Amino acid sequence: MCLAIPVQVRELLPDNMAKVTLDGVSKIVSTALVDDVKVGDFVVLHVGYALVKIDPEEAERTLALIHEAAMGDSA
Repeated sequence: MCLAIPVQVRELLPDNMAKVTLDGVSKIVSTALVDDVKVGDFVVLHVGYALVKIDPEEAERTLALIHEAAMGDSA
């Protein structure tokens, strides 16, 4: 199974790269597949590539569902 998750862009870097964060964890990812990425945008991340921008509210709902599912597995 593949999983793509919303992350927030914290910093734009050279060569279509960006620093993103999720729950305080930072990662450098490629933004080459997405046009007009800005700091603060949420993107859907899959294996190191931003695939598409996502609305902030949708990103928060998705992250809440992922967190809820993870908590259910550990109970």
